[in-house]
Amino acid sequence: MVKGHHNVNYIVPLGIGLAVLLGVPPFARGKVRVPLETVQVVPRIWPREADVLRVVSRHIRRVPRCLADFGEWSLHSYRKGRVLAEIRPEGDVSESVMRAFAEFFAATASIPVDELPARPEGWPEDGDSDGFLHWLVDFTEERVHQAHRDRFGSLFDSVLIPDNAMATFRKAHGGLTPRPFRLLHTDVHRSNVVVRRGRLTVIDWELAMYGDPLHDLATHLVRMRYGKRAQERMTDLWGEAMVRAGHGVLTAGLDDLAVYLAFEHAQSVFPDVMRAALSVPEEPEADDFRRAAARIRAAIRTAREPLQLIEVPDERRVIEALREWHARNISSSSPG
Repeated sequence: MVKGHHNVNYIVPLGIGLAVLLGVPPFARGKVRVPLETVQVVPRIWPREADVLRVVSRHIRRVPRCLADFGEWSLHSYRKGRVLAEIRPEGDVSESVMRAFAEFFAATASIPVDELPARPEGWPEDGDSDGFLHWLVDFTEERVHQAHRDRFGSLFDSVLIPDNAMATFRKAHGGLTPRPFRLLHTDVHRSNVVVRRGRLTVIDWELAMYGDPLHDLATHLVRMRYGKRAQERMTDLWGEAMVRAGHGVLTAGLDDLAVYLAFEHAQSVFPDVMRAALSVPEEPEADDFRRAAARIRAAIRTAREPLQLIEVPDERRVIEALREWHARNISSSSPG
């Protein structure tokens, strides 16, 4: 069993009869994916990952296939290998791995848009990069920040995250270069990449969406925790791969990447603060509060510039805020 933020995965052997019925080799293993009931803190525009995988697997060979969808759970093909997070949990990755990532993004951009599931009503029009960014900002403000203020508002206030933080960000960013929209994975990081014989398989497509490709690159750069030089190199390789694949138009206005990077740092402060607070056990010790406070201060430090925060609160203030919040809100639930 492997548990993530959004699903519990059970790796199971498939009997001969079932394997033949599903069109996979006998004695193959499958992955049963059971969605977790969590608080939504990241956008999810398509409710069924299976609908996305049916399209993606027709065009990209090394992705899991959805073998059967039973509504409340689904059965996927199992990709053998080691998760990149086990091989290289920290630090920059090799040039060959970055090139493989770049080719993956180019292949994803090549998937025909007309095959994708229907977008939600009111979705930004193709090429409306400003509208797409503002949709992301509004989601963070309405569905993450404001939706959880009843429970976490006092904690946000105590650690100096103002109520108008995302509104300030929205006003400060606009005028993006229009770029054609494509399918985006939006969550390509070390724990979602399986490596076998030098080849990468990107898994976990439940957060896929349709939008500006620079957003996909930005989430990758931030969640991989690349150093500055590696970020620059990965960006160069991404652009080169797009041009080779005939998608040079997607690289227009590459300076806009800085805006999407700023958004990633800005939006993450809310789920990071909530997760840190909920990580404190029901019967905490002093070290539990210190560890949670360190996570919160790190998140605020990262978000300080894009959200124009006045300061990063000191450890004592954050620990005191956590103790007060914990005394009123002991719970075992966690945001996704």
